[in-house]
This record gives sequence, structure tokens and C-alpha cells, in this order.
Amino acid sequence: MTRNTPFKEKSGKAPLLGAHMSAAGGLERAILKGAELGCTTVQLFTKSPNRWQERTLKASEIEMFRTARRDAGISPLIAHGGYLANLSSPDSVIRRKSVLSVCREMERCGLLGIDYLVVHPGCFMDSDESRGLARAAVSIGRVLRESGGGGPQLVVETTAGQGTCLGRDPGQIARLFSLLPEWNIGLCIDSCHIFAAGNDIRTAAGYRAFFELVDAATGLTRLKLFHLNDSRRECGFRIDRHAHIGKGMIGSEFFRRIMNDPRFREIPKIIETPKEGDMDRRNLALLRRLYAGREEDCPR
Repeated sequence: MTRNTPFKEKSGKAPLLGAHMSAAGGLERAILKGAELGCTTVQLFTKSPNRWQERTLKASEIEMFRTARRDAGISPLIAHGGYLANLSSPDSVIRRKSVLSVCREMERCGLLGIDYLVVHPGCFMDSDESRGLARAAVSIGRVLRESGGGGPQLVVETTAGQGTCLGRDPGQIARLFSLLPEWNIGLCIDSCHIFAAGNDIRTAAGYRAFFELVDAATGLTRLKLFHLNDSRRECGFRIDRHAHIGKGMIGSEFFRRIMNDPRFREIPKIIETPKEGDMDRRNLALLRRLYAGREEDCPR
């Protein structure tokens, strides 16, 4: 794969901002609902994330989805992989099912014209992290070879590091990438996850230190996507509990920095905050106001 978008200097364009949207009632509904909220990028599931059962797309579904995207002008589009897949499992049966699941996801994304597919590196579940990373690398390599390098770009997401979950820090993800040197795999940084994993990103110094760590580990050119979520739990507790922007333990200052950092202007930013009432609209409005530098006008 050669897809790789370098960073550009500030151009005056507003950051790419969107939300994870439900596809209930039809995949195109995720795009339509995102457009109603003023999203310029959208993330969705292409099938139920909590079931192994796959979904075969009809030609009419593909056409409606592509038409909705064209009419809405939303780009890029992102799919999030299912939650059951465990690419680093020591159980060979689960690992094979996981590889097949991600391969099918890549296939659907290709048919739909989706740009990025987000996956978790998995849980190694035994006492050997290095073997877990090796298993994840073998699994991801199989997925990418099966897809022939086409379809969406695969993007690995940081995790909170709960239990034996891989992806708790950029260095660990860099080790995974080093086992797959022939592939240009992207990085997704989730703000709740990195905070839960022990990175105190609330201060200017903490923010700077974390992205220096990312740059040293994987390089910033690997960074393809942000998930912007506040955290219900304290830094370093390794508990993944998303909160509304500015209403959790991270607070609004980190999000102000992210929204105004010229290095990340063209990196898509997706909220995965709790789906309560009109909170998607309010969270997006807050991020837009932080970008505009009007924190005092933000809803509290």
C-alpha cells in the first residue's frame, strides 16, 4: 500500500469534524444524519459490531450509499471494525474468524467507497505480550494480502490498555508496525484511550510530550484519524469510559489544542461520545467553538 497523506500547513479551512453515526434503517442513513449535523466526515459500522454474522450488500444498498455520499459531499468516510474480532488471540479458531471478519469488512468498505477501516490490535490473553504482537501482525498481514492492497486504508486504534489489550501506547503500536514493514498502516488516536492509558494530555507540556512520543514512535505521517472523546475515569486507570467533550476528566483545553493544531488540520476528527438526546449536536458545536477560540460561548 502507498496511501499516505502528508501534513500541510494551516490553510484557513476548518478542521474535518464528524461523528460516529448509526446506520439503522440503511447504511446511507449514517451519511444523511451526519450531513444534518453539519459533519464533514462520518464514521459508521457496516454491520452489527457485536455479532459474527456477516452482511452481504445488495447492489441497491451500494448505490444509495454512494449517491448519499456524493450528494452530501462528506469525505473521508470511515468504518469501524466489529468488536468481536481479536487479531492477537492465542486461540487459532478465534484468530481465523477474526481475520475472515476483517477481510469481509475490507470487502464491504471497498464496495461502498469507504476510505479508512479502524481496527483494534486485539488482546493477547496470555502472559506473553510479544507473542501477542506477533500474532496480531500475522493476522493483519493476512488481511492486507487477501485484500490485495486495495479498498480502505487499515488504521490501528490506540486502546486504554485494559487487561491484555494491545495498543496502550505509541511505542507498542510502533512495534506492531515494525513487524509489517511492507504495509503503510495508519494510526488512530482516541483521546479517552490515551488518557486512560496514563498520558496526562491536559496541560501544554503533557500535550507536547505525548505527540513527541507519537512522532518518535510511529511518525506523525502515520496519523490518519482522531477519535475525540472525554473520559469518565481518571488518568492511568486503564478504563475505557467515554464522556461528553469538556465534561469529563480531560476537560476542554486538550480539545482546544487539538482543534487548533495546524499539524492536524486535515486529519479527520470523529466524536464517539454517548448518544443522549441532542448531545452529538452539542459536542460538535463545542468543538467548533473551541476551534473558533470562543470557549466562553461553549455550552457547559
